[in-house]
Amino acid sequence: MGGLARIGLCRLDPSVSPPSPSGPADVIGIVGGGQLARMLGEAARTLGVGLQVQTPGADDPALAFASGQVVAAVDDPAGTAELARRCAAISFENEWIPIEALEPLAQAGVRFLPSLDALRPLVDKRSQRELLDALNLPCPRWIPLAVVLEPPVAPAATGGKGQAGGDRPAYPPPLPADPGPGPHLPEGFRFPLMAKAVRGGYDGKGTRPLVDQTALEALLAQVDPAHWILEEQVAFHCELALTACRDREGSVACFPLVQTHQHRQVCDWVLFPAPVNHAVEAFARNVAASLLTALDYVGVLSIEFFYGPAGLQVNELAPRTHNSGHYTIEACRCSQFAQQVRLVAGLPMGLTDPIWPGALMVNLLGLPCSDSEHADRLRRLAALPGAHLHWYDKQGSSPGRKLGHLTLALEGRSAEERALEMERRLAEVRTIWPLPLDEKTLEFP
Repeated sequence: MGGLARIGLCRLDPSVSPPSPSGPADVIGIVGGGQLARMLGEAARTLGVGLQVQTPGADDPALAFASGQVVAAVDDPAGTAELARRCAAISFENEWIPIEALEPLAQAGVRFLPSLDALRPLVDKRSQRELLDALNLPCPRWIPLAVVLEPPVAPAATGGKGQAGGDRPAYPPPLPADPGPGPHLPEGFRFPLMAKAVRGGYDGKGTRPLVDQTALEALLAQVDPAHWILEEQVAFHCELALTACRDREGSVACFPLVQTHQHRQVCDWVLFPAPVNHAVEAFARNVAASLLTALDYVGVLSIEFFYGPAGLQVNELAPRTHNSGHYTIEACRCSQFAQQVRLVAGLPMGLTDPIWPGALMVNLLGLPCSDSEHADRLRRLAALPGAHLHWYDKQGSSPGRKLGHLTLALEGRSAEERALEMERRLAEVRTIWPLPLDEKTLEFP
């Protein structure tokens, strides 16, 4: 790690007031040390901004580009207090943020961007859904899982127009008049459904499709229903994603809308631009502006959508840079990572315009092969025309783990041309780096 500064920490005495930040103005802090923090570090170095990371590992991907490391767990407020001493503002690599533990730091003057107040409704899926309902923004119908265990509620007693108005069921939704024993779905809900853990879910973790009553009962026997929600399964033509950003003065900008494709609930590839009409993208940008403004959010926010017969619906919100925005590193004037660094450092917001007509980003998921086989595959990928390889230097390569990504320029000027070009380029990548197919060995650490 060369001259990287590292420091070990013990926990702060909770009776002692946390110190105010005193770090230099041209240094920012990131809580986390994975591949997103690594790419933030690359962008920071290009911009001449120092980047300190809080992470416990000595070999985490971000350390290759960090100017310093606080050796502490990402949920350790003592580590974050030390991070604050070294920098002017702090941001986060992911949304698993111990907000209550960090409140004393914010009250003492530590600058978090986005602010803890803006992050609060985004750190779990239930509060995300409540936020979307409060803003009347479209999302799948949902209920807390615990509702299926509640006694029946007479429909006349609920009142109101439902969680997000319109044709949504009243909340709490009524159960059938004579539900009988066992858990029951409220009126307006029927199988199949999707169960989601409110915290900690990613890349297929923390989700469970429920096809029938037996599956529901099996889930209830295994989890605490207070920590899960149920959503209707949405019929969709494709999945879309938008990376949006807002600065300290309230200006909002968006990167282009993209199509995403999943392999066993893990992002497989991303296509820019999304093959939808401009009205769909305009609506997605309006959703983003509504969210950013309502939250007084400063930083990069990623939004995943379903697009189908019911129109555009928000699937999930991520208060950070996102896998769906990796294509921006080469394809846009300012990448999502440079944008986040700029916004946290207080620099002017960069331009989000594309400089390529199109792009295909392919995730490189771990394969059961040797290091030498990996190296040979990477050499062949890097040699593909118009290819830009990003390898995260993670320790270990279990099947299905995100180890890197490849971005390919697309030259087609029409959606039809790009679709054919995308199929051809994806086939080239898959010849060299196939998807992990053995379900018995597929793991997502």
